[in-house]
Amino acid sequence: MHIRRLGLADFRSYADVTVELEPGAAAFIGPNGQGKTNLAEGIGYVATLGSHRVAADAPLVRQGAERAVVRCEVVKDDRVLLVEVEITPGKANRARLNRGAVPRARDVLGALRTVLFAPEDLALVKGDPADRRGFLDALLVQRQPRFHAVKADYDRVLKQRNALLKSSYATRGSADFRTLDVWDEQLASHGAELLAGRLEAVDALRPLVDKAYDALSDGGGPTGVEYRSSLGPETPLVPDRKLLSAAILAEVSRMRGAELDRGVSLVGPHRDELVLSIGDFPAKGYASHGESWSLALALRLASHDVLTADGGEPVLILDDVFAELDTSRRERLAALVAGREQVIVTAAVIGDVPDQLQGARYDVAAGEVTRVR
Repeated sequence: MHIRRLGLADFRSYADVTVELEPGAAAFIGPNGQGKTNLAEGIGYVATLGSHRVAADAPLVRQGAERAVVRCEVVKDDRVLLVEVEITPGKANRARLNRGAVPRARDVLGALRTVLFAPEDLALVKGDPADRRGFLDALLVQRQPRFHAVKADYDRVLKQRNALLKSSYATRGSADFRTLDVWDEQLASHGAELLAGRLEAVDALRPLVDKAYDALSDGGGPTGVEYRSSLGPETPLVPDRKLLSAAILAEVSRMRGAELDRGVSLVGPHRDELVLSIGDFPAKGYASHGESWSLALALRLASHDVLTADGGEPVLILDDVFAELDTSRRERLAALVAGREQVIVTAAVIGDVPDQLQGARYDVAAGEVTRVR
């Protein structure tokens, strides 16, 4: 899979730009603040319907415009797909596939698959559990787009259940338990589906993260990638939907008193953690800056390998990565990714890009993208 053409209209700093691309390596070069990351963000948005930089859509629309449009022409299995997403803040996004409207924007998920690494990914190691849960859920959606709806359903149920618990807390325990029982069952059903998917993803990632980290750090491992559930250590963490649903219901019942006292849901995938380690120590709080970068990169490279094994190599995007790495890590990373079908790199200066990835070159300045090689 590779992108043949990218178009942005009123997206971030771009009024209207079209970039022709080819398989292999492409480097977008320009000073900070000129729009390199905006190109990477636009590609990522088509693949995931979300930004790696902001949670809301409003910042994605150029100042003074009502909406933004991102277009990607994707070559996939000798077929060409044109994917278009229209972003209108405050309204549901609209999408088209091969110029035909689709019922829901999420129906274009899977047409383009990407793995994007950016400086923000240090949060995968140093940040809160929510950052690591988000990483897993984004991988799930790329593997199986139906998980976009699974996650949305779980979030909707969680919001409604929390509202009922909060109301009960405010009125000192006057909850309608029949209503709460209904939300408990839905939380268990959607939560079990999400949890099972995460466990499958972790099982696929674990050996690949260790392999990638070993290559990046020149034997600095081993690493650990373990899933820690709010269900407690006595619950076997296997991707069995029925078993997990029953376990969630049992734990919710056990914790009902505490939930009513605190007015919030204390059980479910929203409380879980992905625990990363290097050697015998947890990565968070112990890993050096270089180790943290290597582990975050290893997570993304492992994701790329997981998606490739599922069928179809995704586009790899390395946004402003090489300036943060020492020379040895730069060279090892370049050696790992140079042979992939399409690698898109952004950097402030061409000297930051290893020779193996200096294929096509584009200069980026003041909302303009010019191919120079």
